[in-house]
Amino acid sequence: MHPNMLVYEPHGMARLREETGERIGANFDPSHLYWQGITITDAIRYLGERDAIHHVHAKDTKIYDAQAREKGVLDTTAYDDEPNRSWLFRSVGYGHGEGHWKDIVSTLRMVGYDGALSIEHEDSLTSSREGLEKAVDLLERAVFETEPGEAYWAE
Repeated sequence: MHPNMLVYEPHGMARLREETGERIGANFDPSHLYWQGITITDAIRYLGERDAIHHVHAKDTKIYDAQAREKGVLDTTAYDDEPNRSWLFRSVGYGHGEGHWKDIVSTLRMVGYDGALSIEHEDSLTSSREGLEKAVDLLERAVFETEPGEAYWAE
């Protein structure tokens, strides 16, 4: 799902899947949804109910409200003109905080996604090495290492 493509949001993804079959699913990249104003955890739940999340990217986006109010969220200012863009792809944690990424990881688990979180670096404000290191640092605190146990407190 990516703006300016045939499928750019969860409902379009679900429709494509309905028309083509279960082999079609989302490479769920939240960075492409943030700048459309889509709530990431709601999108995960929607696609998760349809078993339509096949892969997940860990990449963030920062929206700059002042520019977005003038240019909108589909701003096509050059990526290297950072001060004048409405939004920028950012390293994990530099568009949305750690708590948000913990919500993403938790929601993915709730809908049964147990695949990879592939860190994708397109942050023009830092090197790929530093962006990767920062993303790994945050995600290590967010990703669960164990399977959930019995809900003994609910008995």
